[in-house]
Amino acid sequence: MFLENIQLLHFKNYTERKFDFSSGINAISGKNGVGKTNLLDAIHYLSVCKSYYTTSDQQNIRHGDDFFALHGFFHEDGIDGVTQVSCIQKKDFRKIFKINQKEYGRLSEHIGRFPSVMISPYDQDYIQGGSESRRRYFDGVVSQSDHAYMEQLIQYSKLLLQRNALLKQAYESGRLDSSTFEVWDERLVAFGAEIHAARLRFLADFMPVFTVYYRSLADTDETVDIQYESQLNEADMTSLLTGSLQRDYYAGHTTCGIHKDDYHLLLNGYPIRRYGSQGQQKTFLIALKLAQFDYLKERNGKSPLLLLDDVFDKLDHQRIRSLTALVSQPQFGQVFMTDTQQDRLEALCRDAAADFQSIKL
Repeated sequence: MFLENIQLLHFKNYTERKFDFSSGINAISGKNGVGKTNLLDAIHYLSVCKSYYTTSDQQNIRHGDDFFALHGFFHEDGIDGVTQVSCIQKKDFRKIFKINQKEYGRLSEHIGRFPSVMISPYDQDYIQGGSESRRRYFDGVVSQSDHAYMEQLIQYSKLLLQRNALLKQAYESGRLDSSTFEVWDERLVAFGAEIHAARLRFLADFMPVFTVYYRSLADTDETVDIQYESQLNEADMTSLLTGSLQRDYYAGHTTCGIHKDDYHLLLNGYPIRRYGSQGQQKTFLIALKLAQFDYLKERNGKSPLLLLDDVFDKLDHQRIRSLTALVSQPQFGQVFMTDTQQDRLEALCRDAAADFQSIKL
């Protein structure tokens, strides 16, 4: 699978632009502010139906315009011709996603068909941010290869909203009736148990690959680990919900469950956010994303698009060379790399004997 070309209309800083791509490495260079990151974000949109950088689709409409449109043309393994994927967002209207001009009934139907992995400076939030950012990241990885998991997350979130609404109503009325919550709790327990089990399975499969990538990039015997923290590791969710009902009543929301889970990122047994240098943290995050690439490739049977945005920042020259040589290998398929220095990017690709195309913005 690879993206042959993309057309951008009124997307962020682009008025109208078309880009043709190589099936190997696409080395995208240009000064800050010319649209390198926006181009990668457009590709990300066509993969997972949303921006990597903003939560509001309408914020991506070019200032002064009424809509944006993205059209990508993919070659899929085993399918003749090209597959057109389109995303259209008009002001004050819902987002429309189409494949070969036919609109999806649900956006979730598209997830996983054209998988992608983005490596970005914004990934630092996985280390420095709160538990929600880490849950969202790992949930996104699993969802791109497991539709059942994605549906379980959707249903769990809906039930959680309904249970929280009941808690607020109970508090406002001054009356807490535990029987009111039994039906909601029973369904939350079922979905929560499935999600918890899937997260444990994912981490067991993910960790060995992640460790290999970190040691390869860092060229060191440092140890890395990801520890999954969940209340369900120690107790069943039925007991947790029953035992916390009074606390939930006063808090106005559900205080226990898999929506409180976290992933602890460790270097040599210590939190990397406190004890890792900027270079070690960057290497940790890149290894995380390359392990994600392998995980998705194995489960989807196709190579994801690999998007590396300004990835050389805070890496020493040896790690930059190691990373470029690694992603230049055939198993990584189509790669998009951005940098402010065209000469450096091209030299790295040549040193790695990569099949690449240079795109100057």
